[in-house]
Amino acid sequence: MPHVVSIAFKTSEMESKPADRFSRTCVERAVLKPGQGIVGDVKGGSGKRQLNVMFAEAVAELEAEGLHVEPGELGEQIVIAGLPPELRAAGVQLQIGASAVISLDYPRTGCARFEHIQQRSKQSVAGRLGMMARVLVGGEIAVGDPVSVTASKDYPTQQMLFS
Repeated sequence: MPHVVSIAFKTSEMESKPADRFSRTCVERAVLKPGQGIVGDVKGGSGKRQLNVMFAEAVAELEAEGLHVEPGELGEQIVIAGLPPELRAAGVQLQIGASAVISLDYPRTGCARFEHIQQRSKQSVAGRLGMMARVLVGGEIAVGDPVSVTASKDYPTQQMLFS
């Protein structure tokens, strides 16, 4: 079953832009807020850049290629394992834990900071940096929480279950 593998975010007390890494703290639990992202995350905000969501299978590929992949080291905030590739797409809505719902909006492309920290071009990891997402329904999430698809462009109102 799909589930949350890690949660990482940047607090206001953290160093702004360390030269050699993304500034993130790894946590077991967090609260998602609609229109914002993770409560307490200075990287969250209105619009479509509330969350960086990655998928554990892509993280494993990137690790095999020598990238730094500890939680938050790829600039992500949430890593999910076990979600089928066809459901890692724009328009898919995911329920995380008991109540939080996020919308996967568009592929994450990386930036110059990613290239500097990882010493790789963003083109070399194209299609593997996950999705930018918005919080539709708030709630607490935790590492290990189940993830289910509540809607997708192919199944707009059907709760999809995984075995």
